[in-house]
Amino acid sequence: QVEERFREIFEADCDVFYVGTGTAANSLAASLAIKPGGIAFCHAEAHLTESEAGAPEFLAGGRFCLVDGDDAKIDLDALSQKIALYPQNFNHLGRGNLISITQTTEGGTVYGIDELSAISETANSNHLMLHMDGARFANALVNLDCTPAEMTWKRGVDMVSFGGTKNGCWCAEALVVFNKELRTEAEFLRKRMGHLFSKARFISLQFEAYFKDDLWLRLARHSNSIGLKLVEMVGNSNR
Repeated sequence: QVEERFREIFEADCDVFYVGTGTAANSLAASLAIKPGGIAFCHAEAHLTESEAGAPEFLAGGRFCLVDGDDAKIDLDALSQKIALYPQNFNHLGRGNLISITQTTEGGTVYGIDELSAISETANSNHLMLHMDGARFANALVNLDCTPAEMTWKRGVDMVSFGGTKNGCWCAEALVVFNKELRTEAEFLRKRMGHLFSKARFISLQFEAYFKDDLWLRLARHSNSIGLKLVEMVGNSNR
């Protein structure tokens, strides 16, 4: 029932893989995309490279190429330059497999719809998967005032690490996958990494309450409003 609710929210026949942490969701996504000799491109401040003790690289067996950009957002020109360093047909350097973006970013900023589309075009033109680390997915969503579909698969996103923990849940995260061909592999890899919970209902049922009456969106709006008040207070104190 909860998986069907995810499909309603995303307006897509997506697959949902419950895990206990955001690190597990990001690592599962990386493992699905990265092949032998694989390279994942992400911002230099991205959580999955800065704050996850190397788990995504370890579990996926690949490397991360760090891309600069102001306000914790990937700069498109810098991304294209980094991708060009790893041509698909030159096996000595490794091959690009994945672009990962964080939404909301580690700097508290948000990729706009046009920015997401531009990164997706870069991914498509270079035959790369696109992953969204959505630890604060709901906060970005209400900020952009768009639908989950408009912020993800309609922009070319292949996978979303859908976070609940930072918006009120406890150890409730999920990897939402839009490519049906990845389902079997995701099932196997989740088990191998130790995140197929014996009592997974304690994760999934949290999402039932989380989505009911749009609680998740109300919590995110409240958090955003408090954040804006904090910015105002800090700004006033520095004058």
